[in-house]
Amino acid sequence: MRIDFDPETMGSTPFYKLLTSVIVPRPIAWVSTVGRDGSANLAPHSFFTVAAVAPPIVQFTSVGRKDSLRNVEDTGEFVVNLAPEGLFEQINATATDFPHGVSEFEAVGVAQEASARVKPPRVAGSPVALECVVHSTMGLGNSTVVFGRVVHAAIDDAVMVDGHAEITRLRPLSRLGKNEWGTVGEVLDLARIRYADWEGQGPEKV
Repeated sequence: MRIDFDPETMGSTPFYKLLTSVIVPRPIAWVSTVGRDGSANLAPHSFFTVAAVAPPIVQFTSVGRKDSLRNVEDTGEFVVNLAPEGLFEQINATATDFPHGVSEFEAVGVAQEASARVKPPRVAGSPVALECVVHSTMGLGNSTVVFGRVVHAAIDDAVMVDGHAEITRLRPLSRLGKNEWGTVGEVLDLARIRYADWEGQGPEKV
């Protein structure tokens, strides 16, 4: 038996909580930006993914008009920092609704380093930084999707194995429902099956 949920009758907030409890896990874009006044902003966004390959474009969604969105609209640049398990408490703290102009880097005590191609700083303790220039934005209801073209990637060599960023070394966090966070658990390794090899290779039928 299934339970039916109607977003029209539930309202946006209850249905938002429902969506974020079933669309899991969600990778976290720890987005650093710089405002017109030069203050650096840092905030986690869990509506985040790859949008295109050539050119390389990533996207994150700002629900409401947050400082991350204002800054990318004003400056056209941002950095997506991977949210590693070891910085769990700092990542959560940067989601605090600090007043506009307050730097989360300074308020939370997150070490920063200069980026190579863009003005916003990178998180020094994050193993991956994707430096981006804004490709475009799209307003959808009360949210705005930000598309950024990746112009530079900086990855800690300690997480690389044979030219590949190893998941067990990256240790990325993810967001789940409520106040829940996910960590890397069991990793399954299964290659895709080519159609030419399909006969006899498909999963057992039940």
